[in-house]
Formats: sequence, structure tokens, C-alpha cells
Amino acid sequence: MHKIWMVFDPKRALVLAAIGVILVATVLHFVVMSSPRYCDHWGWCAGPAPTYTPGQPVNRPAVPAR
Repeated sequence: MHKIWMVFDPKRALVLAAIGVILVATVLHFVVMSSPRYCDHWGWCAGPAPTYTPGQPVNRPAVPAR
């Protein structure tokens, strides 16, 4: 096993391995977060948020008086 490092540069191989692991983790993260279980719960992939138009009344819930 020690002779493999004579063929491959250890620094380059470990950097490429780390980049590969991070890439796979990122892809899996987005696949899981895009599933209906998480997308519907947090709504981060449900689409654009409603925008505010200047001059339009804002519908806010009534705040009880103190």
C-alpha cells in the first residue's frame, strides 16, 4: 500500500478526495432538502416569495391592545 504514494502525489490526491467528498455531500444535501418532506415543511423551494408593491396596503394580523 505504501508504494501507491510513489505513483500519486499525496497532497494532490488528498485535496482531490476532499473536494470529491464535499461535492457529493452538497449534492446529497440538495437532493434531500428538495424532497417533499423538507420542501413542504420549510418551503424553501416552494417558489418566489410574494413581493411588496409600494402604495399597496399591507395585511397584518391585528395586535391586541395592552
